[in-house]
Amino acid sequence: MSHKESFLQYLQIEKRYSLHTVRSYLNDLDQFYRFLFSLGLPEDAVPVTSHDIRAWIVSMLDNNYSTVSVHRKISCLRVFYRYLRKEGIMKNDPLEKVILPKRKKSLPVFIDEEAINKLLDNYSFGDSFAGVRNRTIIELLYVTGMRRSELIGLRDNDVDMVEGSLKVTGKRNKQRIIPLVIPFIKRLKDYIKVRNENVTMADNGWFFITNKGNKLYDKYVYTTVNSYLAFVTTIEKKSPHILRHTFATHMLNRGADLNSIKELLGHANLSATQIYTHNTFEKLKKVYKQAHPRA
Repeated sequence: MSHKESFLQYLQIEKRYSLHTVRSYLNDLDQFYRFLFSLGLPEDAVPVTSHDIRAWIVSMLDNNYSTVSVHRKISCLRVFYRYLRKEGIMKNDPLEKVILPKRKKSLPVFIDEEAINKLLDNYSFGDSFAGVRNRTIIELLYVTGMRRSELIGLRDNDVDMVEGSLKVTGKRNKQRIIPLVIPFIKRLKDYIKVRNENVTMADNGWFFITNKGNKLYDKYVYTTVNSYLAFVTTIEKKSPHILRHTFATHMLNRGADLNSIKELLGHANLSATQIYTHNTFEKLKKVYKQAHPRA
């Protein structure tokens, strides 16, 4: 087994990374190995030097990779070389003297409350199973801030209608409980009723299913959210993750404390949640400029 294969196995079995994350690491490592091959180096990452890694960074920037993508790919290498040192395969860290390009800070994109309310309150999704399901998907992403993968991974026994809560399995199989507002509990009950009346479910217990009763898939959720958001917003990226940004920003704007939002989002540390304070600060600056007599 190669170092790369054993590393990926380590991520999946010992670190319990999701299949999606492991695939992302595999793609980054494959790209790195191809670059080493283009330099005439052996297909083995062990003899690599900091000079080789800096050359890869320059190559990516020359090929118009964003600094965010470069940081992510180098982050993959850091975990990989940490693993190689842990296993005693390497002694030195070739990334120790590597300086990354400065990352441009960009504010999370979100949709304003008026647009979201217009979609959920005024747009007709229809009474068919597909229509009810699609509306429930969009509203669930917005009212909970959960990730697309977490929504797809929901099972019937994760939804507690009595307590009004969801058990969500996030990154690295870490679970958290998200409370549900009472009006939305009725929405979930309506969805289950329509689902059970119209679809023969496969024996798997998935909460959201296709018209044939199988588990939903990533592309379906993305396409669904993208198509419906197009009715109410002109922002370029209309992904499910935008609804996660929207949830956090709206909660913060309405007075929720940062630690509570962190727990609801399932962030490992507060720094990941603090990006949303910048949106709130921009809103405060706008209000200040409009309202203060000396502004």
